[in-house]
Amino acid sequence: MSNILTSPRSDDEVAALTQAWLEQAVIGLNLCPFAKSVHVKKQIRYKVSRAVEWDALSQDLEEELTLLAGADPEDIDTTLLIIPLALADFLEYNDFLDWADRILERLGLDGELQIASFHPRYQFADAQADDIENYSNRSPFPILHLLRESSIDRAVAAYPEASAIFEKNMATLRKLGLSGWNALPFVVSDKQA
Repeated sequence: MSNILTSPRSDDEVAALTQAWLEQAVIGLNLCPFAKSVHVKKQIRYKVSRAVEWDALSQDLEEELTLLAGADPEDIDTTLLIIPLALADFLEYNDFLDWADRILERLGLDGELQIASFHPRYQFADAQADDIENYSNRSPFPILHLLRESSIDRAVAAYPEASAIFEKNMATLRKLGLSGWNALPFVVSDKQA
């Protein structure tokens, strides 16, 4: 099974699969103890980009960064910019992340916002492609997670063991195993895509 979805889906389907991943993996497995609060309060913006080229995706990213920076955190605390039609190759996605950070800096939002990364084929630098630990950052589609620095600071202050999250996630995923991950309802095989 693969997490990548290659066929065109409606924005509603893409957002629903992404929300299912958030609920079942990120919150359900407690991979991010900070996600539940903003999810319950409906402060997560799910924005689907139909871009297939970097220029259009850069424009969508710039619009979402500007919107998030200007929004009331009580309304929108974080944004998931979901990219179902581009950046399927993980190395290209990584290259785009560098470009995305330059956009953030050009907008003068570095230090106010940051971009976290999730991808169907996410792979840590020191890991093998099939290592279960990679799945802490694997999602149904390439995603740019736009976060407020102030929200991160508040969440880390409220969570006394923030530095232990990574190791806890690795232990959770090792216990779950690949068969457990593939049994999660949001995981879609290439045959279903």
